[in-house]
Amino acid sequence: MKTSTLWRRTVLLALTGMLLGLAGCNTVAGFGQDMDDAGHAIKKAAD
Repeated sequence: MKTSTLWRRTVLLALTGMLLGLAGCNTVAGFGQDMDDAGHAIKKAAD
C-alpha cells in the first residue's frame, strides 16, 4: 500500500472519529439540559 493512501485513510478515520465524538457530546449535553428542565418543572409543581 502506498504511503499516501495509508495517510489519507488515517486522516479520514481520525476526522470521522472526531465528528462522531462531537456529535455525541452535543447529544449528551442536550439530554442533560432536558433532564434539568424536567427536574425544575417537577420541583416547581411540587411547591
